[in-house]
Amino acid sequence: METIVQIAQLLLALSILVGIHEGGHMVTAKMFGMKVEKFFIGFPPTIFSFKRGETEYGLGAIPLGGFVKISGMIDESMDKEQMAKPPQSWEFRSKPAWQRLIVMLGGVIVNVIAGVAAMIILTYNTGDEYIPSEVVLKSGIQAFDYGEQFGFKTGDIILDVNGESYERFSEVINPSVFLESDAYYTVLRDGEKLRIDVPSDALDIMSGDKGFRANYINPRLPFLVAYLDDKEYQANSNAKNAGIQMGDKITYIEDTQIEYWDQMKPVLSSYAGESVVVKIDREGELLEFNVPVNADTTIGILIGSLLETKIREYTFGEAVTKGTGDAFGMVILNARAMGKMFTGGLSARSLSGPIGIVEMFPKTWDWNAFWFTTGFISMILAFMNLLPIPALDGGHVMFLLYEMISGKAPSDKFLEGAQKVGMLILLTLMVFVFGNDILKLFGI
Repeated sequence: METIVQIAQLLLALSILVGIHEGGHMVTAKMFGMKVEKFFIGFPPTIFSFKRGETEYGLGAIPLGGFVKISGMIDESMDKEQMAKPPQSWEFRSKPAWQRLIVMLGGVIVNVIAGVAAMIILTYNTGDEYIPSEVVLKSGIQAFDYGEQFGFKTGDIILDVNGESYERFSEVINPSVFLESDAYYTVLRDGEKLRIDVPSDALDIMSGDKGFRANYINPRLPFLVAYLDDKEYQANSNAKNAGIQMGDKITYIEDTQIEYWDQMKPVLSSYAGESVVVKIDREGELLEFNVPVNADTTIGILIGSLLETKIREYTFGEAVTKGTGDAFGMVILNARAMGKMFTGGLSARSLSGPIGIVEMFPKTWDWNAFWFTTGFISMILAFMNLLPIPALDGGHVMFLLYEMISGKAPSDKFLEGAQKVGMLILLTLMVFVFGNDILKLFGI
């Protein structure tokens, strides 16, 4: 069911983004008097269509894109019969190069507008909740599998990242950290400053495992006792049966002081199958309970987090600045990653296709998360579409800029050949990213 919810969100997001992207081409084309023959969301076979004026509007059965057919334009339709006829005044090819350039940029522009608008509105409506650096500087971090692999230990206090102080814990684990050459952390461990160098393949590791963040590092977690609101669960809880209540704070297990959740399992593992004395603080009253420890070293409690967070609210003006910065920051981060890929600093295995994109959406329907992810994808679509690959908007833009600078347009034969090459590149890339997604699904 969770996967169905994620797929539904992806299909809705793609429908919206493809619709506005192709709409950007269509509106600008019509604005300059070009004939728009078709506007479709999705690819054939056609589910339904209708004609209004000179344009056929429709919905295709393959919901992974869309297209707009502008008369007199060499595109994926490869309509050689039309291109063989003399140019007509309403055709794309008959218009000045600057008008054609605006039409080709129309889709990218509206994707950028949509992405920026989504980030601004979300920033204004929801604010920004974060873990401040002082929490990490006070309590340190808990290192999981990847964190330990990189050289962290639970209890380390992260002083700076790449020599720079940080305001929020999110800056510590941001992928941009791994894009720096010779990236490193400075930590305080047992009173001694240490440098932890980030492995050169850290970005590959992160992009290759969707569970990386959950298995990297987190702030250490002070906690209260919590239980599921389930009678059967509580009836089988050793701690609940011993008398420990929701909201109690565990202070000691036997003679070991407990401050953080990560301290629980190592202590309890020494008493598996036995009983331990658990000391708790209940609203200032200190109590003791004898609690049996299960064979799996649990006592039947959950975490009630006491982790300190801050919430920053923004005026609309502040939200415009921050939301715009966040939106373009996503593009810059991906552009840097792509640059690192071309220079050999990042494996192409990090590329993801539709299956990987599905995983970006939450497993339950959350409109804020949906619009954040949709805004992110909109910005990335704009960036990808501007790449100078024939068959993408960026390819058309490249040839139009050449025409405007040189005063000479490439021949139709050359453009047709370039379109075929571009489509072959895109098809190859699509097969590659689908293969990447499938291999990642099986942990390969």
